[in-house]
Amino acid sequence: MSKHQARKRFGQHFLVDEAIIEGIVRAIAPARNDVMVEIGPGLQALTRPLLASLDKLHVIELDRDLAARLRHEWPDSKLDITEADALAVDFARFGQGVRVVGNLPYNISTPILFHLMGFADSIKDQHFMLQREVIDRMVARPGDSDYGRLSVMLQSRYAMTKLFDVPPEAFDPPPRVVSAIVRMRPLPETRRRPRSDAVFSQTVARAFAQRRKMLRRGLGDLAAHVPWEALGIAHTARAEELSLEQFIGLSDAFLEAGVLRDDTVSPSA
Repeated sequence: MSKHQARKRFGQHFLVDEAIIEGIVRAIAPARNDVMVEIGPGLQALTRPLLASLDKLHVIELDRDLAARLRHEWPDSKLDITEADALAVDFARFGQGVRVVGNLPYNISTPILFHLMGFADSIKDQHFMLQREVIDRMVARPGDSDYGRLSVMLQSRYAMTKLFDVPPEAFDPPPRVVSAIVRMRPLPETRRRPRSDAVFSQTVARAFAQRRKMLRRGLGDLAAHVPWEALGIAHTARAEELSLEQFIGLSDAFLEAGVLRDDTVSPSA
């Protein structure tokens, strides 16, 4: 088959550096009977070495030409192909203990991460290549300049580790940014959780909407419903200084006061 041309609208940059590929596969450590889903197999840089270690691999590919290449090369018994946008895929259909991997398109990486949060109960782990600055935001701690909404939302659901950087020259065509690999493991049921995921999401978004302001001012009318001292939040604190636990405390306070609504709960609940 002819050489595939990378498509800008799909955010395609194909990994070609064998040493980097080997390092990623080693970090994933696939086992023969793993239920593994690869998002965006592309030209199979990860697909081939993963298939060498797996009985079967599930892949999600939006590009019809690349999906056709995969069907031409691999039998259904070895490779299960879903030709779709990953944002529209129900990951629960793969069962429990799913391992998700992929070189995520940089233009929609954050929406995919949030989409996968809805399936975290059935996922064992996730290994992704992303723009390095995105991963730096994902793993940032309170007080870091990179700490923001993405940090808090993902850390409420995952333990995350940045593994290593990937330079632009490892790709064809090379992107204009440095990439990195992140490992994400869903936190257990015993984790501290907000009483309402919907109100928690609203709370974090509100807090970071005006991140340069002190939180008491940035929250506007909501500030009157915050037990500041009980949560250990200083008068001058900004959103980027709050811990995950403090954001959960804020969220629960807003839910109890009825100033932010959980639209996922019916009126009779």
